Amino acid sequence: MIEQAPKFNQDPEAINLMIKIQNSELLKKIQDNYLYWDKVKYQKSDYDSIDLWSAVKFHRLLNSSKLRFGQYDFSYTLTDFMQRGLHNFDLNFGGTLGSNIGIAETDQKKFIINSLIEEAISSSQIEGASTTRKKAKEMIHKEEKPKSKDELMILNNYITMQEIAEIKNDDITPEKILHIHKLITNNTLDNINDEGKFRENNDICVYNKLESETMHTPPNFEEIPKLIDDLCLFFNQPTKNFIHPIIKGCVIHFMLAWIHPFADGNGRTSRALFYWFMLKSGYWMTEYLSISRIIKGSKNKYEKAFLYTESDNNDLSYFITYHINTLEKAISELKKYINHKQKEVSQASKFLQIPLVNDRMAQILKIIYDDADRVLSIKEVESRFHVSKGTARSDLKTLVELGFLQIINVNRIKQNFIKSANFDQKMNSYKF
Repeated sequence: MIEQAPKFNQDPEAINLMIKIQNSELLKKIQDNYLYWDKVKYQKSDYDSIDLWSAVKFHRLLNSSKLRFGQYDFSYTLTDFMQRGLHNFDLNFGGTLGSNIGIAETDQKKFIINSLIEEAISSSQIEGASTTRKKAKEMIHKEEKPKSKDELMILNNYITMQEIAEIKNDDITPEKILHIHKLITNNTLDNINDEGKFRENNDICVYNKLESETMHTPPNFEEIPKLIDDLCLFFNQPTKNFIHPIIKGCVIHFMLAWIHPFADGNGRTSRALFYWFMLKSGYWMTEYLSISRIIKGSKNKYEKAFLYTESDNNDLSYFITYHINTLEKAISELKKYINHKQKEVSQASKFLQIPLVNDRMAQILKIIYDDADRVLSIKEVESRFHVSKGTARSDLKTLVELGFLQIINVNRIKQNFIKSANFDQKMNSYKF
């Protein structure tokens, strides 16, 4: 739990200390990292920790912007760190994917599908879904029926992200939020009647399971309609004073989770709304980012960002700072992922030297080359390469005719494809 900060003293001494340190490295570090009292008090300085906290709070107050949802006031302070991050995002999100990241036009759909799968898996795992990435990816690629509630959570997330990408330019409404919630929670809640429905009681709180302590008590259920209406207005229309779209996206993410309008599934829904708003605002690279994967790797910081905000008079800067850090890491991971995939494509290109083998077949050969026990289906190839069933079947049948694959008849209709007995011999006959 978060330690309660000392009372902020708005006295002349706090003002004088703020003026004294306003250009110092100490204040810059505190503000760029947006440290809360539990970190500020341990900063090495010549000042009393409580006095330093008052000076920091005064500096934030002078530079803060106000927001209101329902009867609740929120604020945020735009720091140098945030502004640098927003500038870099605007540079990265501009242009085209090919020019910025280096993805060929023909590969872009494949990367979108892979990114949606990653986001679906991670967003579900944050909420407790337990399954391996490999199993989850195979389920989606092969379009298999989920075998557990955890796999269904992931599939629901994937379907939801796909739908949001289709309606990304639409305004949001309370009805659409309910629809997103119903999609994302389909057959995964304890009570099926809670799907796509705002809660109608206050029998809910966010608590620490290990300590059995309440971490957040959401607003009264009777306030939900007004709060959701205000959130939709904030989502759809420009604010009186300009707010950078990425800042707005962070606020939307926080507010849906803070309002906690559903019995369950609030986290998944809030991350989906952030994704929607970013795409609607023109930040196309969001479609390629797995933001939830980064959040999953720093879940403790994610939770603390919520707690710090609520503990410090609804100062959203804690959550915004965390979120910008997350976006920076997600972009970095995307670039590493693309570099890795491009190396895979480069390694697969040697198989293009084989007569009658096209680019997709070369990548299929590399999959079998790397994993001798791999079983492929027409449906998986269709999904993986985003091609028609006929094209997928033709690619696999050609590789059978060339002697690299063999067919396993699952039943009278379905066929799978595995490495042929002569695969290694045929590969050795080519001098790559």
